[in-house]
Amino acid sequence: MAMLITGNISYAQTKKQTVDNIVKEATENSQLENLAHELLDVVGPRLVGSPQMKQAADWAVAKYASWGITAKNEKWGEWRGWERGISHIDMVYPRVKSLEGMQLAWSPSTKGKSVVGELVIYPDLPDSVSFKSWLPSVRGKFVMFSMNQPTGRPDYNWQEFATPESFEKMKSNRTKQTDAWRSRISKTGLNLKALALAFESAGALGVITSNWSSGFGVNKIFGANTTKIPSIDISLEDYGLLYRLTESGKKPKISVNVGSKELGMVPTFNTIAEIKGSQKPNEYVILSAYFDSWDGGTGATDNGTGTITMMEAIRILKKIYPNPKRTILVGHWGSEEQGLNGSRAFVEDHPEIVKNIQVVFNQDNGTGRVVNLGGQGFLNSYAYLGRWLSAVPEEIRKQIATTFPGTPGGGGSDYASFVAAGAPAFSLSSNSWSYGTYTWHTNRDTYDKIIFDDVRSNAILTAILAYMASEDPETTSKEKSVLPVNARTGEPGNWPQPVKATRKGGVN
Repeated sequence: MAMLITGNISYAQTKKQTVDNIVKEATENSQLENLAHELLDVVGPRLVGSPQMKQAADWAVAKYASWGITAKNEKWGEWRGWERGISHIDMVYPRVKSLEGMQLAWSPSTKGKSVVGELVIYPDLPDSVSFKSWLPSVRGKFVMFSMNQPTGRPDYNWQEFATPESFEKMKSNRTKQTDAWRSRISKTGLNLKALALAFESAGALGVITSNWSSGFGVNKIFGANTTKIPSIDISLEDYGLLYRLTESGKKPKISVNVGSKELGMVPTFNTIAEIKGSQKPNEYVILSAYFDSWDGGTGATDNGTGTITMMEAIRILKKIYPNPKRTILVGHWGSEEQGLNGSRAFVEDHPEIVKNIQVVFNQDNGTGRVVNLGGQGFLNSYAYLGRWLSAVPEEIRKQIATTFPGTPGGGGSDYASFVAAGAPAFSLSSNSWSYGTYTWHTNRDTYDKIIFDDVRSNAILTAILAYMASEDPETTSKEKSVLPVNARTGEPGNWPQPVKATRKGGVN
């Protein structure tokens, strides 16, 4: 009995010392700012299939090597290769003004030339027959087919300063305008992709949209639907200017010069880092974050912050805890934005790892400190997650709301790929920092939006959870809870099923 008590005291002392050392290293020798600078400012955005995506993967492997950590790029498929060039968009009539805008991902280029033309707004036509009759009029023009927003002020600004009557009036008018525009588009009989292709086939010079993200100066930037003519997104402010000038008959002209390169099909990779387990090398603790991004900004909070959190956590562990009981992996997944493809491919390709996963911790949704942790439907997750969380410093732990057993996520981020395969995988979910409006998939998702104190807290949390999971004498239970009854069918909910990765992407 005395030996058992002594052993327990010794383990408790070792655990406290290790946790204290993790906190000290993360606080006094943080690499987060430098990692963010190198990844976001130097490499830049990481659109799948772009040279920057491969550059980022090679950078990560080299960075891990500098820390004494083994890492590799593991091919899982191929994607349409594309490299962004310049976007020069100017109004040249009735006056000269440089416009804020950019080509969308995978947009065709103007082949080094400036293309000048008038603008036309897609009109409100009664039906698809009228649309087909009108369509030839777009030849030689740029077509605008986003709604002109009635206000460039986000709702919180109206709430702060407007009278209640004025705010309600604006919202009512905006709803009517939005419904009318949606009806205008639907009467063509085409979705937005088919509509862009119809304009292209009819000889338009390019298509112009404005995908406002409901905040000051911020637009969502996604992919082009055209194959021969450029697809351009223009800021709310400049789009509204062009729209009003066109609507009032002033016949504005714009000059567009956008450069890009088609690179054919290129290989796609996951980047995997590893610290081999000393006692149970075939059991795995996985730190998960995806590596690709949309390229309107530099992918800072989506998902640069998740990436550097996991890199910093394993850097700390390598220094403080170099001989883990279980193998610790970091998975930097490719093509999350196109459907969790990298993590789905990993799950398909490595059943020997998936069946022996102790836990997966995934961090995705922005720069904020972790405030939510759910059990993802694993019946006994409260026991081991609660045990591991107890070692986390109170100032970090107290901010985290837990939900057990929770329900399994079917998508949204890479933890879902593992959950569908029955592996205990959990989302370290952050507080907002206006993520959905200002940085998620936007042209403003850049280094300056990172809150490094929060990311540092997340790196500490992740490192401690990984340490505790690795040391735990028990293997985690994978028993699933009975899911709540589906209100629509009256039947118990079904566990998500694995989805196959798209192995050849970006092609029709």
